Amino acid sequence: MTAAFQDLRRALAARAPTLFDPGPEGAFAAVALVLAPNARGELEALLIQRARREGDPWSGHVGLPGGRRQEVDLELFDTAVRETREEVGLGLEQAALLGQLDDLAPTTRVRPRLVVRPFAFGIAAQPALALNHEVERPLWTPLAALRAERRTSRVRVRDAELDVPSLQVEGLVLWGMTLRILDGFLARWGTS
Repeated sequence: MTAAFQDLRRALAARAPTLFDPGPEGAFAAVALVLAPNARGELEALLIQRARREGDPWSGHVGLPGGRRQEVDLELFDTAVRETREEVGLGLEQAALLGQLDDLAPTTRVRPRLVVRPFAFGIAAQPALALNHEVERPLWTPLAALRAERRTSRVRVRDAELDVPSLQVEGLVLWGMTLRILDGFLARWGTS
């Protein structure tokens, strides 16, 4: 494990993550924040652009690999690993688990209530990926770019347009829960 991954693991372990219960009618999902060095040795995060699909309110949006917990998942960690394998063909079984981030719930009304649990992983290098039908393209993004100043962007979700805090990633708007997860991660890691 690299020194950067060791530092990150210590930073994430310094505080227990905040956990939420979605309630008896709610659901859990999990996502993987996968970090890998680029050719210059700088850490980058694996983001994805979701495939464009009719009827999908998040069609074409930027996110992290992940999804809803299924009966085959013993733990939410298993959900993050399974969904990452399914969506981008990346097995995380041998990756370094760096830590668990705070649970988050959507700020928009979602029924049933959904709680998302993010896990951070470190891998030695950026592998070739095998994208499934849910993913349009991978977006390996330098952590420095994720620290850029926030701006306001207008996004369309369902039949509404919203002005939201955002970042630009390869010409796409990064906003919402994904941005909140990344901001929480960067805050926990500090200025490392």
